[in-house]
Amino acid sequence: MNREKMNRQTMQIQFGAKTIPFEVIYRKRKTMEIRVEPPDRVTVVAPQGTPHEVILQKVYGRASWIVQKLLLCRQIESRPIRREFVNGESFLYLGRNHSLQLILDASLKKPAVKLYRGKFYVTTPDQDEQKIRQAMEQWYRAKTLEKVKERVAYYQRYFEQKPAAIRVKEQKKRWASCTARDELLFNWRCVMAPAPVLDYIVVHEMCHMCHKNHSKAFWDLVTSILPDYQESKEWLKKYGVRMDL
Repeated sequence: MNREKMNRQTMQIQFGAKTIPFEVIYRKRKTMEIRVEPPDRVTVVAPQGTPHEVILQKVYGRASWIVQKLLLCRQIESRPIRREFVNGESFLYLGRNHSLQLILDASLKKPAVKLYRGKFYVTTPDQDEQKIRQAMEQWYRAKTLEKVKERVAYYQRYFEQKPAAIRVKEQKKRWASCTARDELLFNWRCVMAPAPVLDYIVVHEMCHMCHKNHSKAFWDLVTSILPDYQESKEWLKKYGVRMDL
């Protein structure tokens, strides 16, 4: 873990009025590479031992290109989507895109989904899109419930109240809700969000066990647990539309 941290570093440049933060990953290689990935991630892969000044100079030289790529990512990410259930299509899990690989097996009665080494493998008796979609949704429902329960348990230390129940359901207009009986209900798509955003959704609803409104006391409680929750809140506003099948 210490070695991994040593091989990663956060830096930034100022390009006009825009600040461009980026992560530097040091590896055994001869050339430097700049990557821009949705929604707004900039990564520099540099040879081990590369001086900071050289990295900053390289990134500054590509700043105009980086800004254009970030703008394009923002435009693409803000559009509603409809995914195709074919080889190579990408699906979100914890904020990262994973490609789909279909495996035909006529002996199966229904599709089976597995996420392995960054790729979704769906073994299916045929290429019926509706059946594959249903199988993927069931996988997301199970994973969302698993991850949400895990995070609720983690944040329980901040609360005296305990959830009466934790359930995953279809919610078109909400990411989650808390009932008058302190039942926590989560949109099955929640696990598509990055881990910090999922934590914000969980903490937000747990705070509603104490305050059934969005009063100052409610937001003060959220802030006391997640001081930087605004970043996750903004992420949902910008990119939540991408969290769907």
